[in-house]
Amino acid sequence: MSNVQEAMQTASTQVRDGARDFDFWVGKWNIRNRRLHERLKGCTEWIEFEATSVARLLLGGMGIEDEYRTEFWSGFVGSAYQFFNPETKQWSIYWVDNRRGVLEPPVVGSFTGDVGIFEGVDTYEGRPIRVRYTWSRVTSAAPRWEQAFSTDGGVTWETNWVMDFTRATA
Repeated sequence: MSNVQEAMQTASTQVRDGARDFDFWVGKWNIRNRRLHERLKGCTEWIEFEATSVARLLLGGMGIEDEYRTEFWSGFVGSAYQFFNPETKQWSIYWVDNRRGVLEPPVVGSFTGDVGIFEGVDTYEGRPIRVRYTWSRVTSAAPRWEQAFSTDGGVTWETNWVMDFTRATA
């Protein structure tokens, strides 16, 4: 192998822009949820419930749409939209559900290995907060998603929702 071929092969294995980082998510999932009973109030009581999700590619793979359903709240349906920005090499994640009907402000970030960190600003019960979504174990058969809120600009975080995923069988 020539030096040029070697350099091209090395460059092609190192170039990873992140545009396919959510490909793991496409398909049908069963979800085990753990959610704090009350957020940002020092609560330690967790509520557990089941849900399902179906994720589909959008925009030729530059986006993902997933539909989340649970009967924890009767008839609840939510959707998350993930879009990749090739210029910044980051993903933006948006959330909307049938209870509020409002597209929430995005959280923005990227993956390093099999962990993705996405953060943004929002409000909760009238207070300004920072929101963090953490995707982990995405290269495994059991990915995990966590949501955390911060009221002090990201100095401290309260994890208030954890979802563990397993592939749904046909």
